[in-house]
Amino acid sequence: MQIKFRCPTRIFLGPNCVMENSMEMSALGKKALIVTGANSAKASGALQDMISALEQEGIAYSIFDEIEQNPSIKNVFEGGQAAKEFEAEFIIGIGGGSPLDASKAIAILAVNDITPEQLMAKQWSIEPLPIVAVPTTAGTGSEVTPYAILTIDWAETKQSIAADSLFPIVAYLDGKYTLSLPWSITANTAVDALTHSIEGFINNKADSLTDLLALESIAIIGKLLRSIVPQQISLTEREELLYASMLGGIVIAHTGTGIIHALGYQLTYFNNLPHGLANGVVTKAVLEFLEQASPIKVKQVVDALGCNNLDEVGALLIRVLPGVSISLTEEEQKKYVTKTLQAKNIANCPKPPKEEDLYKILLSSKLC
Repeated sequence: MQIKFRCPTRIFLGPNCVMENSMEMSALGKKALIVTGANSAKASGALQDMISALEQEGIAYSIFDEIEQNPSIKNVFEGGQAAKEFEAEFIIGIGGGSPLDASKAIAILAVNDITPEQLMAKQWSIEPLPIVAVPTTAGTGSEVTPYAILTIDWAETKQSIAADSLFPIVAYLDGKYTLSLPWSITANTAVDALTHSIEGFINNKADSLTDLLALESIAIIGKLLRSIVPQQISLTEREELLYASMLGGIVIAHTGTGIIHALGYQLTYFNNLPHGLANGVVTKAVLEFLEQASPIKVKQVVDALGCNNLDEVGALLIRVLPGVSISLTEEEQKKYVTKTLQAKNIANCPKPPKEEDLYKILLSSKLC
């Protein structure tokens, strides 16, 4: 048995955890840049709670609320400039995966004068500013990972920056911040969290500890997806989804993702599908492929989800996700397959896919 495990983020999960643990931010500095999107942090109440907490601790703040969905290089450089002008001493990301990931890139750019190419190549000399993360969706787990996922137009896909210094120092998880989410976002982000745990479980880098966390996450999400009633989701169910999402984040912080994400990125970039939905569309077909090399682990995933077979897994995903009407041309299929094969994370798969495998996954997912 070999285990290498690290989770440097100090996690606070529960009602009013921001205000009750605001002193954790006092050690990080006296000036904070809050990084968020235009609406979610305000609508959820997380922004106002954070402002109250900062005022309670005597910490000055400025707000950069211009983060795009699927943030671009240009977007994070604008945030980095805002951090420099404010002379921020730490960064607070509030929102879904986009603001949290962007906050990590901004933490780098706040103290480094580098080009976009140097950012993506991890060529910076000064350590990023400390990061505080407050998720308002239960999906990405970015609050406990060292990854920042950005949209890279020159590569026509999404790519990640990874460094231990990008782990948030503190994460505040309060289920009430997800109460304002519509069902579509709740479902998409829950499926994103599910795919994190599935890919981290069926993974060359998995170990007994990450497997334990992954199966716990899969079981929680499976139970909720089978029983949850759209538009009537309780705070308890929201809290459970947030907890499961965090577990999935801890898992992929150690293992990375796999084919689902590598292929899903293409559907997000070129077809504008929300990230979780893009992942969910191909999940059943990818599991069918992975079953060839890891039948026992695929069976454990099916069992943890409370299903009897992969057809039931597919039916469960169809139940919670909106329908997708995409018919990829031969040229698009070729492009998606080529770009997926270039993705680093497919090396994590017990059986790395070949071209014909990816074409079959696209076909089985009814995308062509």
